[in-house]
Order: sequence, then C-alpha cells, then structure tokens
Amino acid sequence: MKHRIGMLLLAAACAGIAPAPAVLAQDAAQVQAFANQIEGFEVAEQGGTLYVRLTMKEPLSAPPPSFSVANPARIAFDFPATGNALGRTTQTIEQGDLRSANIVQAGDRTRVVLNMVKMNPYDVRIDGRSVVIAIRPTSVQEMQGSVVAQAQGNFAESRSTAAVGQGVRDVNFRRGKDGEGRVVVDLGSPDTGIDIRQQGGNIVVDFLGASLPEHLRRRSDVTDFGTPVTSMSAQQMGDKVRLTVTPNGLWEHNAYQSDNRFVLEVKRVVEDPSKLVQGTREQYQGEKLSLNFQNIDVRSVLQVIADFTNFNIITSDSVQGSLTLRLKDVPWDQALDIILQAKGLDMRKNGNVIWIAPGDELAAREKLQLEAKQQINDLEPLATEGFQINYHKAKEIFDFLKSKDQTILSKRGSVVVDERSNKLFVTDVGSRLQSLRRLIQEIDFAPRQVLIEARIVEASKTFSRDLGVRMGFGSLGTAKLGRGGQIGFGKSEFGTRSREWVDKVPKDEETGRPETPGRWSETFEPGTDTVNSIGQIVNAGGDAVSGPGGVSSAFGNLNLTLFNNKLTRFLNLELHAQESDGRLRLVSSPRVLTANQVEALIEQGTEIPYQEASSSGATSVSFKKAVLALKVTPQITPDGRMRLTIEVNKDSRGQVTNGIPSIDTKKVKSEVLIENGGTVVIGGIYEEVDSNDVQQVPLLGDIPVVGHLFKTRQRVADSRELLVFITPRIIADALTLR
Repeated sequence: MKHRIGMLLLAAACAGIAPAPAVLAQDAAQVQAFANQIEGFEVAEQGGTLYVRLTMKEPLSAPPPSFSVANPARIAFDFPATGNALGRTTQTIEQGDLRSANIVQAGDRTRVVLNMVKMNPYDVRIDGRSVVIAIRPTSVQEMQGSVVAQAQGNFAESRSTAAVGQGVRDVNFRRGKDGEGRVVVDLGSPDTGIDIRQQGGNIVVDFLGASLPEHLRRRSDVTDFGTPVTSMSAQQMGDKVRLTVTPNGLWEHNAYQSDNRFVLEVKRVVEDPSKLVQGTREQYQGEKLSLNFQNIDVRSVLQVIADFTNFNIITSDSVQGSLTLRLKDVPWDQALDIILQAKGLDMRKNGNVIWIAPGDELAAREKLQLEAKQQINDLEPLATEGFQINYHKAKEIFDFLKSKDQTILSKRGSVVVDERSNKLFVTDVGSRLQSLRRLIQEIDFAPRQVLIEARIVEASKTFSRDLGVRMGFGSLGTAKLGRGGQIGFGKSEFGTRSREWVDKVPKDEETGRPETPGRWSETFEPGTDTVNSIGQIVNAGGDAVSGPGGVSSAFGNLNLTLFNNKLTRFLNLELHAQESDGRLRLVSSPRVLTANQVEALIEQGTEIPYQEASSSGATSVSFKKAVLALKVTPQITPDGRMRLTIEVNKDSRGQVTNGIPSIDTKKVKSEVLIENGGTVVIGGIYEEVDSNDVQQVPLLGDIPVVGHLFKTRQRVADSRELLVFITPRIIADALTLR
C-alpha cells in the first residue's frame, strides 16, 4: 500500500497535481524517519540566469539524478532516502521561465518538479548542504513537436559515473488509444544519459554510455500499426546506443522517463491552414512574450509580432489607429488575437504569410475571388477523358454520375458508359475531371476474398429400459350350471378344446333304441403340431408370440408355462426385461468463398414433390425444399476483423399429412463481429426428454410385493443438442476451398 501511494504521488508531481491532504498527513508523519531532509527552497535571478537553491539537512555526495519532459516543459529531480521538511508541496514562483515547483515525498524518496514555460538548459552542482540548479535563458525557438537541446545537449544527463556501461534491455513499439505511436525502451539504470534531437525528418535518441544486445540491433517496420511512425532502428555506435524513429506527415512528439522506462510518443497533427500555430494542445500554443506600450500605432505592434515570430505580416491600408496595451507572458498568437479584436480586424493565413485587414474588407475580397473563379469555370474549355474501371461495374458509377444529387460533375459535364469494355467517357472542365480521377482511384480496387466455414454439430443420446412380469391362468374345465351353461378360463396355448351340449341324437343302429338324451360332446383341435406348439411356449423368449402374453422384442424375454397331462389347465409366467443405450454425432460443414460485402449462398439437400390442388380443381406438382443451407454476407472492418450477417438452415423431411410432407427445420440467423480466423458459436438448441410409464393390472398391480407380477415399467431418457460454429478467414489469392 505504501508503494502504491508513492507511485500515485510521483505521477501527480509529474502532472502538476497537488496530492490529497490525507496523503500529505501520512507523508508528514514519515519525514522524521529519513536520514536526510529538504529544509529550504529559494529562487533568485542574476544576469538572466535563474538559480534554485535547495537546502538539505545533510550534504549530498553527488548531484541528484534528473530528467526532463518536453511537453509540458518540466524538469524533475529525485532525492533518494530524503524527506520533505518544507511543510508544503507546491511553490508558486513566476520568475523568468519558471512558473512553479512541486515537492512531493513518495515512499523512500522525494521528487522536485520544476514547471517551466519552455524547456531551457540547466545544470546542477553541490555547494555544501545546498543543491544549486542553474536554469539559463535561451533564444526563442520553435517548440513544435521537438525538444530544445540543453546546454550539454542531453534530455536526461547521466549524473553518476555508475551509469556508464549500463545497457538497453528491450525496445518495444505500441499503439496508443488515440492512434499515437509509442517507443518504449527499458533501461538497465534510471541514470542513463539520454539525448533527443530532431534530425531532418527523423527523431534521433542517443543513450549515452549504454550497450545494446545483439538481438535488438535491427530495423523494425511498424507501418501496420497505423501510427505516424513508419519504422525505427536501433544500433550500437561506439559507447552509445542510437535509436532512430522515422515518422511521416505532420507530427509532434513528447518524451518522458519513469524509473528505468523511457517513452517516446509521436502523435499525428492535422494541419489547419487557418491556425497560426499547429498542434494538438490548448487553443493558444505560441511562444510567450510580454508587451508594454503606451499609445502605440497598430502597425508598429504588428511589426513587433512579425519580428518575434518570423511570419510575414501584410496590413491593409485601412488598418489605422493606435492602442495602449500591457501583456506579460502571453502566447504571441493570443496577443495577436487580442489586438485584432480590439481594432475590429481579421486575418487570413496562407503558408507563412498573414494578411490583416478589416473583416468586411476581407469578406468582400474573398467573395470577389469566388465569383471570379466561378466565371472562369463557366468559360473554361471542356475536355473528354476515358476512365477504365477494373473492379467495379462501370454502369453503377454511370448511374451515380447521372443522378441529380451528384456533385462531382459540373452542370456542363456529361458522361457515357461502354458496358462491353467497362469504361466511362466523361466530358467536363479539367478540375472536375481531376476530382473524378481521384474518386475512381479511391473506390476501384480489387475486393478482398473471405472464406466462411460453418460447422453444424448434432449430438443425441438415447436410453430406454423396460421391466415387467405377466402371469396368466387358463382352464378348459367347466362348472355345471345347468343345461347348456359353462364357465371357461383362458385359452390353451397348445390347441383348442370345445364342448357342446347334445340335445337330440340318433338311435342306436344295433339296438334301435335312442341314446341317452342330454350329454356333453367334447372335441379337441390341436395345433399344427402339439410338440412344436409346446416348443413355441417354452422358447417364447426367442420368438414373437401373439396373444395376451406376446412380446414385441426378440431379446430379454423369459416365458415359463406349467400344464397338466391332458392340457386342460395351465399356468403361464412371462418375465420381460430390456435396456437400450445409443449415441449419435452428426457433423455438417458447408464452406463458401465470396468477396467482401457480397452475399454468398450454398445449399445441399432434396426437393420433396407433392400434389397441390388449385381452386378450379386441377392438380399440379409442387416442391418443398429440405436442404442444408448457408447464406452469409461478410464485411471486413478497417482493423482486420469481420462483421458477418449469417443465416444457417438444417432441414429434414417430417411427417406426411394428407399427402403433404412437413419439414423439420432448424434455423439460426445472426450478425456477429469476429476476429480473422477466429471461431464463434452463433447458436445452439438443447432438448431433453425423460419419461417413466407404468402399465399394470388394476387392483392386482397395487398389492405390495406381489403386485410386481402384474406390472410393467418403462423408462425413456432422450437428449439432443445442436451447435452452429462459424469460422471466417481473409484469404490470399492462392488460397482455395481445399
């Protein structure tokens, strides 16, 4: 926690922010724990040189290590094992180029930060118990994106001989959140001397008395990072390491160091021709000056500013009058703005020339220029030029140029298209033809190709279990209930035995007397083969047997039958047990290749025919699709990722109702943003079915223990899952669908 508070205090000191009172109270309690303390802070100016004297409790053996920041201009000194005994953390100075100072105790050291108006050369010396910092004045220089060289020429002087021989550990390049380029150098020691200068169009950083490992001696192309920096190179040059950074365009840079890490930040500057000073900082960025005049002519003041800035200032004859002003340490561009507002003037900047005149006069002059330019366009001769369109359709550009909302062609311009050669022929003034040429160069380029692969994974798991007992009893016996009545139980598995009451019978042929009336006539109709029928019952576990005891499966059945020798009574017991477990995994992988922002479709399957009747009664054959389809439209973003509009179908034939088939469909439609070559799951369906069925004989199945003989249980567990994966790739010309 103490280390964290210290780092926050150091960051606040470098940013010119006063720490919180609670933190100050905690630091004040720790001052007495240090062997050395800062007891005095004095500022004096002599001969244009500003002297800052820090009085220590104990003399120092060597000057404190220091570093400086170009933007905003600051000089920082670190005092190790030293406390802040001044009783304050900020000191307002406002002398020369020194505005204020921050004295912050952080952890086991104290940092003194001098906030400057602009960077000036400085040196440090030890005078007894005092540390004297001499800040010498310098001439007015352009501070735009560059560090002013100090008297010794170093960004951060090496204050200790122990720094000699220290090496550069690593060199990295990063892109900032606002598009700036950052060169990060890890040093072996925070005391390494650093010299920064702008040499031509490059930024050269020398690390004095340092060595560079062999694997870091290279040139790196960092154009793909999209920053103002295009390349950087590191090399060993004698006893120093040289880092050369090459930016392009209009840029500004800033450098700062924190402990062992040195950071060079290069930021792009968008040039504004109307601004007096280019840059991305606050509104007024010019060098500060002081003006104190009494009743001076306006032209004379403007001449002073021209001499100060090296700009060429042209004043109109209508610029007259005098003014009195007193400005101290004001940016020159702000001072010029104040003077123009005071006298009702305005200015126009072109390069390094500033035209100053009353606002009405400048507006009238610009209006005349625009009217003259318009008249020139109306009288300028026409020219005809042909444009070969390579990757676009010329007809699409032709339709755009013929629309009434276009502003590329003038009212005198015309265009024709030749679709066979894919060329445009445009007739217009030269300036409009040049604008059209730039437009075609921007939009007519080879489209990038994208390979989209979809994986549709279907997985299912099924489990079922049947367990039950069936018991039956049969009897061919009867109960005599009177003439013509009987009760029968069951049916013989081996044959059919029947009885019939005979009421009238013929006479006996030998005796001539009638037989005894009223008797039972029994008949037995065996099966095809009694032995085979018995074998069927015994082996019922292996064959399908019809009837109440029939089973539907060829496995897991046990049938036991007990019978008497006359086959009139039998007891049948059937045990049924069956379990099944199944797993299925089906993978479909459609792939399609298409151009950027062009819809692609691939499908595979069948079209199912069916009869369809019309209102007149006539019938016709119609078709329904049951296909696997992938429809996708890719869009490549500027940062190399892809935005996909996807539609995936997985259909199959379902049940047929009234001769018309149904379609079982699985469909997902989505829009996703994905990295090049990455895989994303755009959808999934999970189904789970778990059922338990019980079949039993009423009442008998509810009897404890014995009831299981009259009961059948069936359990079914079924789960299905569907996942859709998408993998897009930006491909080279040589890549195919393989």
